[in-house]
Amino acid sequence: MIEKTILDYLNNKLSEPCYMEEPDGEDTFVLLEKTGGSLSNHVYSATFTIQSYATSLYEAAKLNEKVKAAMLTIADELNTISKCSLNSDYDFTDTTKKRYRYQAVFDITHY
Repeated sequence: MIEKTILDYLNNKLSEPCYMEEPDGEDTFVLLEKTGGSLSNHVYSATFTIQSYATSLYEAAKLNEKVKAAMLTIADELNTISKCSLNSDYDFTDTTKKRYRYQAVFDITHY
């Protein structure tokens, strides 16, 4: 399952914890979600949003840079992923919960 592959990879690459559901009581963490996917000619593609939460906008932006660096090397390190490209990234601060976060969107081709 590609979600577990990405989650395990990021937990090994980053010092900050990574989750698929928002944890209670954590200030700095990474949250990932698969937002779409397809299959064509036995090749899968998936779109992931990866949110970087922190206690300040600057720290969230720094964590986002670490996430991007890790994700852009994933195809070199895992043989089940053939391509990972950054679709976009941006400030995604949650104003209702008053939590700083950045979001990066990745397009991934995998087997």
